[in-house]
Amino acid sequence: MPLPRWRFRRLVVLASALAFVFICAVQWSHAEALSALSAGRGSPLLAKYVQTQPGKGGAWHIPDEWIEDSTSRPETIIDAAKLAIQRATLSSQRKIPHSEIPLIVHQTWKNTHVEAWSPLMRKSATRWLQAVEESEMAYFLWDDEGVAQFVKSFEPELEVQFYSLPSNVERSDVFRIIVAKWIGGIYGDMDTEPLRNPSSWITTDDLRNWEDSETNRTYKAADPIRAIVGLEADCPPESDAYWRMGYAEPVQLTQWSLAAAPGHPIFQTFLDRLSANLKNTTFRRSSRIHGTEDQAALNRIDPLLLTGPAAFTEAVKGWLKTTTGLRWNALSGLTDGGQSKVVGDILVLPITGFSPGRGMYGNMGSKSVDDPSARLFHHAQGSWRKTDFVVEVGKFCRTVFGLCRDWPKVSYVQYGLVNRSSAFELESCTQLGRAICWRAF
Repeated sequence: MPLPRWRFRRLVVLASALAFVFICAVQWSHAEALSALSAGRGSPLLAKYVQTQPGKGGAWHIPDEWIEDSTSRPETIIDAAKLAIQRATLSSQRKIPHSEIPLIVHQTWKNTHVEAWSPLMRKSATRWLQAVEESEMAYFLWDDEGVAQFVKSFEPELEVQFYSLPSNVERSDVFRIIVAKWIGGIYGDMDTEPLRNPSSWITTDDLRNWEDSETNRTYKAADPIRAIVGLEADCPPESDAYWRMGYAEPVQLTQWSLAAAPGHPIFQTFLDRLSANLKNTTFRRSSRIHGTEDQAALNRIDPLLLTGPAAFTEAVKGWLKTTTGLRWNALSGLTDGGQSKVVGDILVLPITGFSPGRGMYGNMGSKSVDDPSARLFHHAQGSWRKTDFVVEVGKFCRTVFGLCRDWPKVSYVQYGLVNRSSAFELESCTQLGRAICWRAF
């Protein structure tokens, strides 16, 4: 008995839908497989230095010329890092010219599974590896296991505090400080790419004397340089522009890239401040966090202020004030066209150095990516960024109305936290309107 026409049509539609789903699934699986394969094929450098060279704690490359007389090859990233810094000190050719900074690049990510990385990460890491090949540089990609090994080996007294931090991004902030302190070299976030080879990051033009226009004090450049930092924010200090854009200081340093010789005091200054802040907040009774109250107190601290660029700025600012008497806002490049400035043995790059190519809003003197002073480009695609209603409302409120100064700058939802006890100014909230306030709370 033939099927009714309506039932036949229904079966045809159902079969077509199932076939469509099957074809899409096959194509998706095929695309995923191709993506995994092409991650290496599309970037031979990633295949060469990361995919085929993984070791315990990450992946690494040390130039053959550095270790040609070595009797054994390192099996862990810790041993490799120790070997690299030992060999880097043997020749000035293994340092950035005019500096004591070793040509050792550091990056960190949770794993070395290149096929799972975003296209932007693969592109950026490839650019770093191109720089490694262009010059005789070592390269280290630290995974989570390598970070844990490093902290345990080099900063055991900080280990408990390190893992008490609520988020991976905060631990990443601290790790770059620790690895710069002990190994030195050039650090770059996974969403950065060098525009100039790091071996050319210091020129004679950067070493010119400069004068503080307010105090008339002349600063003479040191040679060799022992640290390179760059501006992230450069705003008139008398205005509210900096906090409207979400910065803690009118002149603020970036942390997505830095370079230093091992042992520079700014890093110990940072760690001392961090340890003191943590002890004052959550470790008053012992060396460990006790209960939800202590953890909640730690969760309430803005990560940008605890471990991020604001914390790094405070450490460098405090060190330079103590050792040189620097007036911090003298580092602004707004009135001198963006001049590099050396204070003590630290080279401070203008905003174009590590943050070129900004748009019209929030430009702050940033020039194009092809400007000679541009060293590195930041894609601002941090994996920690999450869309959050409170954060977005606060950003709009600061920018448009000049209110909500103390609202959170980053999402706490990403950490599994809800920070509402100290993030808002009730007065500002009331001015915005109760509807928004109640939604935020």
